Amino acid sequence: MTEKITDVNCILRPMNCEINLLSRSDGSTMFMQGDTTIIAGVNGPLETRSQKMAYDRVSIEVTYTPLKGPAKIDDRLIETYIKETCESAVLVSFHPNTMVCINLQEMQDSGGLLACAINASCLALINSGLSMKFTVAAVSCMIEKETGDIIMDPNSSQLKNAKAEFTYTFDSINKDIICCHSIGQFSQNEFLASMNKCKQVSQYVFDYYREVTKKYANTI
Repeated sequence: MTEKITDVNCILRPMNCEINLLSRSDGSTMFMQGDTTIIAGVNGPLETRSQKMAYDRVSIEVTYTPLKGPAKIDDRLIETYIKETCESAVLVSFHPNTMVCINLQEMQDSGGLLACAINASCLALINSGLSMKFTVAAVSCMIEKETGDIIMDPNSSQLKNAKAEFTYTFDSINKDIICCHSIGQFSQNEFLASMNKCKQVSQYVFDYYREVTKKYANTI
């Protein structure tokens, strides 16, 4: 199933996804934001013996594969952000002593890669039917070097003129911040202004999830 949204007042790049892409996964999606594309697959809960598993809750393991070459430090950082974000969203106590594996494959990076990966993971979790406390939406933005303007969801060419980049993730209930990743130099006021703008824009991502899920649910 493919779903497009392009009428978001040019605040976000067009979002597009295909659900149930992988036949061997419990939930999967190919999620595109602009030209940035991630494939996400979820398997679990799985009964497996591992030192990483916790006896009283489900353990989440994230594997991120870059487009070219072996995984680097930045890729391991993406895994950490997604793991912690998903652990906050999933009802981990429902499946003690089990594991959920989230596998991500980078297809194209045209800016906003971390936000795209988090949103792809959330859509794959929704598709898997795993019990969740809330959904999460990630939004990226930048502060332009010359003007100091906040640009939402910048592409790779815009990011060349950034003095600071941010990725914020919010929950669907209270819009509380779940995680934040930043690069560059910025003031406290710039940080708060960018966070507030991303919080408002995150509603577009939540609305997109709702539209996709509605159409997916109607086909069952």
